[in-house]
Amino acid sequence: MALMTSRFADGLAVGSDLVEAAEHAVGQALSRLSGQADLVCFFICGDDPDDVARAGQAAMKLAPEAHVIGCSATGVIGDGQGVELTPAVSAWAATLDGARLTTFALETLAAEDRFVVVGLPERGGDDHVAILLADPYSFPTDAFVERSVDVLGELPLIGGLANGLQGRGSVRLFADGEIYTEGAIGVLLSGPLKVSTVVSQGCRPIGPSMVVTASEDNLLLELAGQPALARLEDIVSELDEDDRELVASGLQIGLAMDEYAERHERGDFLIRGVIGIDPDREAVAIGDIVEVGRTVRFQVRDAATADEDLYDLLDAHREELGKVDGALLFSCNGRGSAMFGTADHDPVALRDTLGPIGVAGFFAAGEVGPVAGHNHVHGFTASVLVFSSTPGGS
Repeated sequence: MALMTSRFADGLAVGSDLVEAAEHAVGQALSRLSGQADLVCFFICGDDPDDVARAGQAAMKLAPEAHVIGCSATGVIGDGQGVELTPAVSAWAATLDGARLTTFALETLAAEDRFVVVGLPERGGDDHVAILLADPYSFPTDAFVERSVDVLGELPLIGGLANGLQGRGSVRLFADGEIYTEGAIGVLLSGPLKVSTVVSQGCRPIGPSMVVTASEDNLLLELAGQPALARLEDIVSELDEDDRELVASGLQIGLAMDEYAERHERGDFLIRGVIGIDPDREAVAIGDIVEVGRTVRFQVRDAATADEDLYDLLDAHREELGKVDGALLFSCNGRGSAMFGTADHDPVALRDTLGPIGVAGFFAAGEVGPVAGHNHVHGFTASVLVFSSTPGGS
């Protein structure tokens, strides 16, 4: 929550009347702005997709001069707290003096033996970032994000996969007065802005870094010249009981983003899940395709590690950027109360580290954000878009 009028503000309303909640949350955010809103984002958790659509339509009408985007979700974030699996609306409004905003809607078309994404905005030389909100059931978000460099260059993407309390078919996306039941929407931010991203994957390395010496698709066959499964078993055998329990509950693996680094520690990896083993081939299956020569390191994730990782990254970010004015937060729906015992953890962390700024967002079914300059879709991650003071700004 912004404690005074500023360039960024948020709002939150909880209640079964979603239209009323949307009007209250958006109105609250707008009333806290020091100027006219240029961008409004809102997020809706509701039982009935039709009610969600009506609430979204009402929200978009409240800021006719602004660019407005939003989506349905299974939980929302605003006013310094998270609300999960309960009808609620959060909103975020920003005054972006001089910025250029381009909203877009993406859809997938079949073209011979492949799919083509259409609707991308034209790039400019002063583009900073694109916010992306996608329907995970109809839009190939993983493939689009992983190959975004082919069509968007090095433009950072940040956002999340929308959802609805009824799952497939209940997702609703909103952009500048239009309602979409599939695809993806977003906004491209350009011009005199100072924005940056924070992606907290919340993992801790176990065992040594190892080079992949044999692989096949997503199967790790050999690590450092030995069968991958044998390497993993050796690592697990040396862990204490607590870490063995973390391995049993969900082992991860990190793919080193800089092969030339002398050491690879926490934060130096793109995290992917370990999804199984093949005892016959002594192989380990992971949630990505890894080429021979890549450096990897097994990882574990728990609440304490995820907490420390987010706070450390935000602290370092604040020291680097100076005054932070606002932020959008896309937090995995596997975080919140499921990981920390409270839905408020991530928004509280932002307030603790970045100050009483306008922050809103939602609990996503997958998070989008760059790691080491490359866009990826993540799980169990907090992806944050941070707005800082520009020269001559407030």
